[in-house]
Amino acid sequence: MEPAERAGGGEPPEPGGRPEPGPRGFVPQKEIVYNKLLPYAERLDAESDLQLAQIKCNLGRAVQLQELWPGGLFWTRKLSTYIRLYGRKFSKEDHVLFIKLLYELVSIPKLEISMMQGFARLLINLLKKKELLSRDDLELPWRPLYDMVERILYSKTEHLGLNWFPNSVENILKTLVKSCRPDLAHKHFVNSREVLLDIYFPADATAEMLEEWRPLMCPFDVTMQKAITYFEIFLPTSLPPELHHKGFKLWFDELIGLWVSVQNLPQWEGQLVNLFARLATDNIGYIDWDPYVPKIFTRILRSLNLPVGSSQVLVPRFLTNAYDIGHAVIWITAMMGGPSKLVQKHLAGLFNSISSFYHPSNNGRWLNKLMKLLQRLPNSVVRRLHRERYKKPSWLTPVPDSHKLTDQDVTDFVQCIIQPVLLAMFSKTGSLEAAQALQNLALMRPELVIPPVLERTYPALETLTEPHQLTATLSCVIGVARSLVSGGRWFPEGPTHMLPLLMRALPGVDPNDFSKCMITFQFIATFSTLVPLVDCSSVLQERYDLTEVERELCSATAEFEDFVLQFMDRCFGLIESSTLEQTREETETEKMTHLESLVELGLSSTFSTILTQCSKEIFMVALQKVFNFSTSHIFETRVAGRMVADMCRAAVKCCPEESLKLFVPHCCSVITQLTMNDDVLNDEELDKELLWNLQLLSEITRVDGRKLLLYREQLVKILQRTLHLTCKQGYTLSCNLLHHLLRSTTLIYPTEYCSVPGGFDKPPSEYFPIKDWGKPGDLWNLGIQWHVPSSEEVSFAFYLLDSFLQPELIKLQHCGDGKLEMSRDDILQSLTIVHNCLIGSGNLLPPLKGEPVTNLVPSMVSLEETKLYTGLEYDLSRENHREAIARVIRKLLNHMLDNSEDDTKSLFLIIKIIGDLLQFQGSHKHEFDSRWKSFNLVKKSMENRLHGKKQHIRALLIDRVMLQHELRTLTVEGCEYKKIHQDMIRDLLRLSTSSYSQVRNKAQQTFFAALGAYNFCCRDIIPLVLEFLRPDRQDVTQQQFKGALYCLLGNHSGVCLANLHDWDCIVQTWPAIVSSGLSQAMSLEKPSIVRLFDDLAEKIHRQYETIGLDFTIPKSCVAIAELLQQSKNPSINQILLSPEKIKEGIKRQQEKNADAVRNYENLVDTLLDGVEQRNLPWKFEHIGIGLLSLLLRDDRVLPLRAIRFFVENLNHDAIVVRKMAISAVAGILKQLKRTHKKLTINPCEISGYPKPTQIIAGDRPDNHWLHYDSKTIPRTKKEWESSCFVEKTHWGYYTWPKNMVVYAGVEEQPKLGRSREDMTEAEQIIFDHFSDPKFVEQLITFLSLEDRKGKDKFNPRRFCLFKGIFRNFDDAFLPVLKPHLERLVADSHESTQRCVAEIIAGLIRGSKHWTFEKVEKLWELLCPLLRTALSNITVETYNDWGACIATSCESRDPRKLHWLFELLLESPLSGEGGSFVDACRLYVLQGGLAQQEWRVPELLHRLLKYLEPKLTQVYKNVRERIGSVLTYIFMIDVSLPNTAPTTSPHVPEFTARILEKLKPLMDVDEEIQNHVMEENGIGEEDERTQGIKLLKTILKWLMASAGRSFSTAVTEQLQLLPLFFKIAPVENDNSYDELKRDAKLCLSLMSQGLLYPHQVPLVLQVLKQTARSSSWHARYTVLTYLQTMVFYNLFIFLNNEDAVKDIRWLVISLLEDEQLEVREMAATTLSGLLQCNFLTMDSPMQIHFEQLCKTKLPKKRKRDPGSVGDTIPSAELVKRHAGVLGLGACVLSSPYDVPTWMPQLLMNLSAHLNDPQPIEMTVKKTLSNFRRTHHDNWQEHKQQFTDDQLLVLTDLLVSPCYYA
Repeated sequence: MEPAERAGGGEPPEPGGRPEPGPRGFVPQKEIVYNKLLPYAERLDAESDLQLAQIKCNLGRAVQLQELWPGGLFWTRKLSTYIRLYGRKFSKEDHVLFIKLLYELVSIPKLEISMMQGFARLLINLLKKKELLSRDDLELPWRPLYDMVERILYSKTEHLGLNWFPNSVENILKTLVKSCRPDLAHKHFVNSREVLLDIYFPADATAEMLEEWRPLMCPFDVTMQKAITYFEIFLPTSLPPELHHKGFKLWFDELIGLWVSVQNLPQWEGQLVNLFARLATDNIGYIDWDPYVPKIFTRILRSLNLPVGSSQVLVPRFLTNAYDIGHAVIWITAMMGGPSKLVQKHLAGLFNSISSFYHPSNNGRWLNKLMKLLQRLPNSVVRRLHRERYKKPSWLTPVPDSHKLTDQDVTDFVQCIIQPVLLAMFSKTGSLEAAQALQNLALMRPELVIPPVLERTYPALETLTEPHQLTATLSCVIGVARSLVSGGRWFPEGPTHMLPLLMRALPGVDPNDFSKCMITFQFIATFSTLVPLVDCSSVLQERYDLTEVERELCSATAEFEDFVLQFMDRCFGLIESSTLEQTREETETEKMTHLESLVELGLSSTFSTILTQCSKEIFMVALQKVFNFSTSHIFETRVAGRMVADMCRAAVKCCPEESLKLFVPHCCSVITQLTMNDDVLNDEELDKELLWNLQLLSEITRVDGRKLLLYREQLVKILQRTLHLTCKQGYTLSCNLLHHLLRSTTLIYPTEYCSVPGGFDKPPSEYFPIKDWGKPGDLWNLGIQWHVPSSEEVSFAFYLLDSFLQPELIKLQHCGDGKLEMSRDDILQSLTIVHNCLIGSGNLLPPLKGEPVTNLVPSMVSLEETKLYTGLEYDLSRENHREAIARVIRKLLNHMLDNSEDDTKSLFLIIKIIGDLLQFQGSHKHEFDSRWKSFNLVKKSMENRLHGKKQHIRALLIDRVMLQHELRTLTVEGCEYKKIHQDMIRDLLRLSTSSYSQVRNKAQQTFFAALGAYNFCCRDIIPLVLEFLRPDRQDVTQQQFKGALYCLLGNHSGVCLANLHDWDCIVQTWPAIVSSGLSQAMSLEKPSIVRLFDDLAEKIHRQYETIGLDFTIPKSCVAIAELLQQSKNPSINQILLSPEKIKEGIKRQQEKNADAVRNYENLVDTLLDGVEQRNLPWKFEHIGIGLLSLLLRDDRVLPLRAIRFFVENLNHDAIVVRKMAISAVAGILKQLKRTHKKLTINPCEISGYPKPTQIIAGDRPDNHWLHYDSKTIPRTKKEWESSCFVEKTHWGYYTWPKNMVVYAGVEEQPKLGRSREDMTEAEQIIFDHFSDPKFVEQLITFLSLEDRKGKDKFNPRRFCLFKGIFRNFDDAFLPVLKPHLERLVADSHESTQRCVAEIIAGLIRGSKHWTFEKVEKLWELLCPLLRTALSNITVETYNDWGACIATSCESRDPRKLHWLFELLLESPLSGEGGSFVDACRLYVLQGGLAQQEWRVPELLHRLLKYLEPKLTQVYKNVRERIGSVLTYIFMIDVSLPNTAPTTSPHVPEFTARILEKLKPLMDVDEEIQNHVMEENGIGEEDERTQGIKLLKTILKWLMASAGRSFSTAVTEQLQLLPLFFKIAPVENDNSYDELKRDAKLCLSLMSQGLLYPHQVPLVLQVLKQTARSSSWHARYTVLTYLQTMVFYNLFIFLNNEDAVKDIRWLVISLLEDEQLEVREMAATTLSGLLQCNFLTMDSPMQIHFEQLCKTKLPKKRKRDPGSVGDTIPSAELVKRHAGVLGLGACVLSSPYDVPTWMPQLLMNLSAHLNDPQPIEMTVKKTLSNFRRTHHDNWQEHKQQFTDDQLLVLTDLLVSPCYYA
């Protein structure tokens, strides 16, 4: 909020003003700004124009020529690369054309899935920056997307294996929809890729969507989930205000009404929250959320799942279906502000009530959510502030001024959240979340945030005993560093803290504590990046216009020099303690350990940051110091040496001239002296000093190349002396020197990273550094100093190559020809020199030339690559060393593989060299990736989200420009595949199949990298790899075989050759894998080979996606492509396509489709040939069958041979094969399904009622005809055929669909009962097998075998198989199956029962389209079978029968199944088979009715009527089952908005009848004992016993419905509460009987229920009444109930003042209860309510307790020796105890701090230490608790007490001495 900021915060003007549409003729949408800062920026416009023109022209051509692949994909990939390199550097017209073209391409219905994903990713990228295109520029239809989501995410055939989609497809589709619908970009917290963008559905889309998906909203059905998912991802929420009536106003009331009235978190509730969050964000100020605020906050609080109360049972569903915190946070943020301030009040309440959970001593699974909440809220608020105050205005609706956040709002927000954040700093999970929260809070209100953080930091820096405290505080200070250093208007004293912090942090550089060391480095580096370390104390004498703070800072800066030197001493100490000799024995490794390398990194980067930021004077002192240290010691080169050399390098980098003057002559003279003697050259072990100086020299040459030229003679001399040392360590260091010299002179890089351009070396009179503390870099005047190689440097580099590389190449050439014998060590040495020369001069050497490999893929579009310019013109007059190296190395490699394959070290190096020859142009991909990652991390930790606009620190911005340059060097060459690449990849393949596993491993990695780099090279290589697997070859070794398999398998990130999504490749690889089983190199004895085949098969199955057969492009696409090709600015002059060309394109595309089909059938054939070979090991047969089953498709029936194969394999010996065959045949039957004709009907005509005018869900006159009604069941053929059956359960519940479709009548459907001649060949194959009794008998035998004992369940795959058979062939096979069914039903074994259940379910579902006669016959057969089955049901099988009946009833019209329902309802509780059979029958019945939901009210009524007299069942399992069934009976009675009262049973009527029966229990006062024995006594039981039995069943019902039903019938349950309070036991004891345990559990669940505001008074009424009860158990339980209930409905209670008063009265009156336990519980409850700020500690309450404390106690009377002591406490004692308990509760209510009133209360309490029991006990407990909770921070808390009070306290808290 600095005044210095530009008002309005527009973009800073670009250098040279806005770009006019000049000669280039178009204004780019949005370029990557960093490109303008590259040293060769002026060449980029021409380059990008050419590329864009090529992309537009060729993409347009490809689509017109119908060539999706390779042309279309190739050029869309080029477009993605273009966006990566230049941003959206194209005109608005082109932008729109690209989007439209890709939108058309993505929504081609038959598009292959992997292409769809590619297009979708690019489309998401094009839609990203929503400011660039307004709704007027672009409108996209929503239906194509909806069809695509429906087709893929809700695929009907995927579960049958007819479609294979990748896992990523769901995210991509959802992100794509988000990118197309209008809403405000809130970069979500999901992952950085998923940015919600906005655009572009038409204004009427909302109404159409509602019409489409409202009919799905049936809350009992899974379709509800689907409807809400669609609403969440599709509904547009950011229409402009004038269109709101077409937008959210159409659905807002309806959906928020639904959300508010649902009580038991169903799955979709969370998705509604996501939708509302988005709506709120996009329409701040246009929706009045106030009426909903208490409900919203109550639900968010419940969603955190915090534990409350003593013994709590959580409803398991709350754990899984809780809200996504990210969305809840966005919702809260969007509602903040505005006139009413209600949200802020609730937010403060929320944090007050949960802040104690943040205390570090608390831990649990809920902690993650709480931390997320803390981290995200400030982030989200900062985003909103940025959007309201600093963002560039765009076409999106702005926030109205009345609802913008005011400064007061921000302050309130920061104040309410800061306490929890400060507690969370020390959390068990680490301080990361707190640090991020503080970073954002400090941007808004530094003066509120930073001081408390510092208060915690200073003591932490002093303490030695609590290192965790130090790391936590330091990481938080790093978060607020920028706000601290820049000070600013609100917090000017901020910067004065910096120096003291830095000085005190120095001891953290501690060799013994690794994590402390790292955080200290990070801390020091962060601060020194932000601040120029310049001593300004001299300014005090010169200028008198400084403010107070500035003067203070000036004098403080005198300490900088001191700080730098002390830091260096610390580092030297660290280095000396980590030399190799000290840290480990000689025997161990010589490399650095991981920790050491981290420390090294931390040390060098921190030191270089400090030196970069130093003034010249301080630098010179530091330089001298580091020089003396490095030259006066000799270090070993592994650990300490690397650290020191790094420090020296940092110094030299900052000021090359001065530093080189010191270092180079010194090192050179030492080295020259030590190598005077020629013997040294042949020593195996070199002198330490020589090695150390070489290391030092090689590191300090990593500087600005220009400055090195002065020393070239000396350096070349050194190289000549040392490159050929015999000692490996010696020549490696010397090679490093060569490598660094080459790099320094040939690369392009920035030479300084100072935080202010131009450095700090101006006199203080002109330049005042303190003004630059914490200043961001200015993107438009970055003033980067680039190092661009001069001609001198380039010639020096070539001179080095000529002198050192050339001779080595000649030697190696001779060696490769066999003219020269070289020892292994010499070869290794030569290769090392070659490798270092290559990676040193990578970007000087032009890429390899050569002929492209043609004919890999046919294409009518050019697939040319574009070259990028990266700052150097290649000098083509010289010989290209890259090609020379390639030539020599290949020759050498062949020589070595033939003669000395075991020289693995040299082979490793050759592999490296080949990899670099192919791909190295000056930077490595993996290095680039890790730098990109670390850049993003640093950016995050230092960014300023509030002001935005790239206000990063200068060093970061320079880094980003450098990354942009590296990105270009990585893509410089493009991916054209040339002959030379082909040769080298073949060499790599040869190495990948060599005899040594390590060589193979390294070569394979390089091989995969190369495969990924060149276009289409895989097709060229696959045949070569497969050569090794051919079964007819005798000369393949096992190593080659394994190598080849690994090459097929690929690595986890790269290409997998075995599974390229392309017919041409799969046709070769899959059959080869199967027949490799016959290769003689294959042995199943070797576990490594077995594992490889397993991995291969697993990977193919995991990654396979259905490959397309149809590549047609629709007309609409072609039209857009023409426009794109004609688009000007920029364009290339290319003639438009002639009609002949287009014809040829269409012809080719048809050929391609035909090819694909041919390939498909061919592949199936070859696989079958492979699998049917004799002698093929079983493993390969299984792999082959697995691959075949991947080839089922939904657009083409499997070839006949394969169908026959799968049907026969239903009876294979191996169970694995049988399982695959079952799935496959089920899929084949789906392919063979004949289509059934459908008609559109008008439901209102059938019912004779008009369509309701407004939305009313539930049972209406117009959907009554869908109900099951036993009077009108179709029992004759005529009735059956005139009935209109609606199979899907949800139709008509909410509304009718616009186009209601049902199946046409029997005569229009495909013919049933066909003879064999009428069938197709494929059907005949299945018909023949299933009509063959032997085959069927064998099949049934196999199906009724056990697979895994006790684990088998009803198997949906087998069900699908039978369903398909009965659907496609109606009852043709019933005669064959009938005897089997009858036999199986009678056999009570688990597996046979499961088998028959699967067949029966398949029969019932398969008979959907049978004629009435057939169905009637079917039921005549089934009814007796089911009766038998249900009477034989056992523990093992009841689940299977439940699944069977549920599956049979799913999505079927109940009127069609009337036989089944009548059968099930006959007598579920007959009692004949014992209690168990009864329970099972209920279970089965419940499964069937639950599937029918709201359409069978009559059956539900009948069932309830039947069950009611039987509720007093004695057996527990029957009771539980009845409870569950009751839940389903009443499930339909929901109180949702716009819902008509249901005709199904109602809860209130039922409860009324129950209460009548429970009367006898209500009236008794004494405790209810469970004295019912478990066997039914003869004779009439009294009403009470009946009542108790009934109560047990009712408890089961309430417990079951707590988690299942949508809304709880609170009013009815309340009447039962008093009864439960009586029964529930007080102690936790598991020996209680069932009744008590259930009552307790039931209370726990009920207390967690969500209350509607109007129910609050009713509940309190019951509680108050119970509090007067005579049973103290009841009074006690009221309190525990109250605690949970209030916390779980906190804001709903707080919103009702009377309720708060009532609760307060209730608790305080129970404090004076006569029963001790009740009093103590009341105190606990009181302190809990105070702690979550539900009640406040005000003076009336305090006075009330103090009055009670003063109650006089009666004098103790002397008792008669004979009389019994009175046990009843006197009323006075109770009152006095109540007062003491009250005060104690107040003390315990703030466990982690000491409010002002606390000391006095403690004094009052201590006065009662000598009162009679139980008062004394209470006082002691309170004091010991106080001591326990305040012990940690006692030093702070002590400040609150006066000295006298402290004395008293110390007396109280220290136990008295025994010897007094």
